[in-house]
Amino acid sequence: MTAATDTLMQGGKKPRKPRARPRRVDDLPVRIGGMEYARTANTPSRLLGFDQALVWVCVALLAWGLVMVYSASIALPDSPRFARYSPHHFVLRHALWIFVSFVAALVAFQVRMDWWEKAAPWLFVGSLALLIAVLIPHVGNMVNGARRWIGLGPLNLQPAELAKIAVLLYAADYMVRKMDVKERFFRAVLPMGVAVGVVGLLLLAQPDMGAFMVIAVIAMGILFLGGVNARMFFLIAAVLAAIFAAMIWASPWRRERIFAYLDPWSEEHVLGKGYQLSHALIAIGRGEVFGVGLGGSVEKLHWLPEAHTDFLTAIIGEEFGLIGLVCMIFLFMWLTRRIVVIGRQAIALDRVFSGLVAQGIGLWLGFQAFINIGVNLGALPTKGLTLPFMSYGGSAILANMIAIAIVLRVDVENRRLMHGGRA
Repeated sequence: MTAATDTLMQGGKKPRKPRARPRRVDDLPVRIGGMEYARTANTPSRLLGFDQALVWVCVALLAWGLVMVYSASIALPDSPRFARYSPHHFVLRHALWIFVSFVAALVAFQVRMDWWEKAAPWLFVGSLALLIAVLIPHVGNMVNGARRWIGLGPLNLQPAELAKIAVLLYAADYMVRKMDVKERFFRAVLPMGVAVGVVGLLLLAQPDMGAFMVIAVIAMGILFLGGVNARMFFLIAAVLAAIFAAMIWASPWRRERIFAYLDPWSEEHVLGKGYQLSHALIAIGRGEVFGVGLGGSVEKLHWLPEAHTDFLTAIIGEEFGLIGLVCMIFLFMWLTRRIVVIGRQAIALDRVFSGLVAQGIGLWLGFQAFINIGVNLGALPTKGLTLPFMSYGGSAILANMIAIAIVLRVDVENRRLMHGGRA
């Protein structure tokens, strides 16, 4: 017999069914790591740390990039241009930058998002000062006709990479302060447009059109996410596209790049502006499906210029084949999607600045990886943008890891709020 029947036989009353507890605001379902919890208070404490999958994907990209930089640069000392370097020169500098970037990321992770919001205008002013300083003779270093680096002992700092973070933070902070953007569009957006335009002029003076393009896309993305209606967004996008088209048409060597992209195998371009693209396509073609094996690349033997920086994707395609390229693209797609999800989660928790920053970082890394891979595959015109986390370039690695640290900070604060705590 059941306990209820036994109670009735003894003359007792039938026990009441427990009443359903009214649902409170903090009982709203919360999704963390693909699982839904009915109450924030019931969220397992082990899920209140940081996004470990995101960290491991970044570690995988960094480790793979370190191996590929070594493979692509080990033969460079055989060239007269790099004769004074050892075979391990570039990989050791790359490893040193990864270590420095890791320390900087640990520091950035400790900074609360409200502090980043307060410091955003000052960081933007500091980035402008660095962009001006790099143009000063004897301060900025000239390499291949471009003045983009500031020497810091054994390391070279590229202010354009840090400017990407500064502009992103400034744009997110500006949109939070100007949430009436729909009602007074030009009055609200024009100051930010002027700020991005100043950064663009300083970058074009180096010249670095690729960095300007990335910064313009970051600013446009945050504008759209911050509340700009579609009609005004596409109007601004059309104006920007017209500006970039005019810049390309007004520059003979930029026009040559476009023509070389359209026909890289012609006699006129194959040994000129189409040289890098044609050899990148040869490298990827040699890799076929499974690749020629790690270290087996032929194009890195002084055929493909900048194989360890802008055209590292081509060497990955040659040594790891189609399988390696697909795996790399999948990692970047997963990384971008996860960062955007963290940003959406922050906005759902009414943390607009944190959400815009995270989504802006996802847009930045995804767009830059898309451009680099597209250039190496011949789908886009040649543009000097490195592959995030993987290509040789200390300042780029530093900026990428600080950006990921900020995303992890947003994720940690999200988890604390969903658990009922304070960010």
